[in-house]
Amino acid sequence: MRVAFLTAPEGVEQVELERPWQAVKDEGWEPRLVSTGRGPVQAFHHLDKGDTFSVDELVAESSAEDFDALVLPGGVANPDALRMDEKAVAFTRHFFGLARPVAAICHGPWTLVEADVVRGRTLTSWPSLATDIRNAGGTWVDEEVKVCHDAPGTLVTSRKPADLDAFCAALVQEFRR
Repeated sequence: MRVAFLTAPEGVEQVELERPWQAVKDEGWEPRLVSTGRGPVQAFHHLDKGDTFSVDELVAESSAEDFDALVLPGGVANPDALRMDEKAVAFTRHFFGLARPVAAICHGPWTLVEADVVRGRTLTSWPSLATDIRNAGGTWVDEEVKVCHDAPGTLVTSRKPADLDAFCAALVQEFRR
């Protein structure tokens, strides 16, 4: 199984990239860092710079059809940049058109809002996104992890780094289906 991790060149929350990445690797699957820019990707520990990560593929040169699942890590700047990139938004939307599983944590659902794929779905996120999700036609819940099967495909969402154990467990379970 090939799993795309979509990030902008800067601003991804490091732990929200590394922990799901490791969960995917632990299953024997192939994680791939897909970015809107040529690497390296600069990760952050909240507001402080963290490590850098090499980009495997550019979103402009990739297709959702080449992957079995998508992970959208958070960090405030990362999804804010992704939702302004038409190719990243289209890439994300395409996963839903293919009914392939998607997982997003923290501010990651901002990209889902921009891709217009939350309508009719129930999801969670960092609390400041609740109004955006409702305005986009979704139902926001304050839960550690929410798995939604309300439309084609599966959506796994979580609120914050403290939810990563539940997020990774649900992501693995749903990606196995």
